[in-house]
Amino acid sequence: MELKQWRGFCLCRDASLGDCVFPPEAEAVRAPFAPLVFLVRRDGLKSRGHFAIDDLSELIEPEDTAALLPAQTRTLSPELETLRPFVRAHGASVLNLSFSRAFSVLSAQKKSKALRVTLVGLGDVGGNVLAALKLLGAELSELAIYDPDESRCRRYELELNQVLSPDGLPRPRVTIADPARLFDCDLFLFTASRGVPPVGTQIADVRMAQYRSNAALLKPYARAARESGFTGLFCQISDPVDQLSRVVFLESNRALDGTPDLGGLLPEQVRGFGLGVMAARAAYCAWELGVDFSNGRVYGPHGNGLIVANDPLHYDPAVSGRLTEATVRANLRVRELGYKPFLAPAFSSAAISILQLVRGQVCHSALPMGGAWFGCRSRMTKNGVLTVREPLDPALYERIRAAHRALEACDHA
Repeated sequence: MELKQWRGFCLCRDASLGDCVFPPEAEAVRAPFAPLVFLVRRDGLKSRGHFAIDDLSELIEPEDTAALLPAQTRTLSPELETLRPFVRAHGASVLNLSFSRAFSVLSAQKKSKALRVTLVGLGDVGGNVLAALKLLGAELSELAIYDPDESRCRRYELELNQVLSPDGLPRPRVTIADPARLFDCDLFLFTASRGVPPVGTQIADVRMAQYRSNAALLKPYARAARESGFTGLFCQISDPVDQLSRVVFLESNRALDGTPDLGGLLPEQVRGFGLGVMAARAAYCAWELGVDFSNGRVYGPHGNGLIVANDPLHYDPAVSGRLTEATVRANLRVRELGYKPFLAPAFSSAAISILQLVRGQVCHSALPMGGAWFGCRSRMTKNGVLTVREPLDPALYERIRAAHRALEACDHA
């Protein structure tokens, strides 16, 4: 095992974790210090890129839904085992050097400044996300907006810069983004969509009906993120968020000839924001049905395949099944009234969840797990993203695993 200091990070290399090379300017140190980063080399198409751990055993756990459970004790090399108390006390992160830009993304985390946001797409969802971030986003310095309709951009820039702060504290200024500098930001929010089924259309899964058209719309932005050397977070908001998050990752990691080369975004740089509204809808449906949802959970995709649980440990399959059905159908109830359901998703899935993320609070979003992006609870820490781990009822966990396998099986062409 070797420890080296690099740009304020303590890098750890061990032969058991793969063939890893330190940056040339890294200097040897005798003792670990925080932040500690374990260097690994794993299959980039099936493994995470940079993530936090708070137990040494998480360093070598399977790349799947095991990240939702308390860590099982796993024995590492004798030298690595000496770091177990340090990790328990300070936490650490894992960096996958299969990605050519791994160290660039790691060093970007050291930046401490007010966050700049770029938002693409000022339709029903995008416009409301923008308004909510303007009112609530005291942590943000700027909201740069882009939409093909220039007059729409100008309208939002004019109106939202005339909104008073509700508490007297500074709020982000809304600016019109330069199309050539869309990725000059910390958070890139993609809400643009095409082919949303009109109200009255008899489609069982409205979200998946948009997949092909939205994937085609999205791919040029994924390539642009790669070309710009983007080190921030790509927030996928348009539907279906789970599958499109995987599309962003795959497209950004293709060479000019289309072959995967892992030269683009790390998996954790892509986050899908669709689960927040499902949590809110589940709570509303539970209230309607008279079900106690005070310890309720939601997992999985934003739409068909969603799992609603009345409780993670004291799981009632029948009650949870009714809640799941009601939650998945909640958006159709709004469409039956003659309206598109975009207010709750804009606020719960996007604006509020993104603000919870930047504040280090627990939020709902889709994270990379194996070969899919899977909806769960997580929080950002000084070491990176950390999934919320807790004991799960075996029947509930089997449903989670089945939903994850279904997402992995999706065609992301």
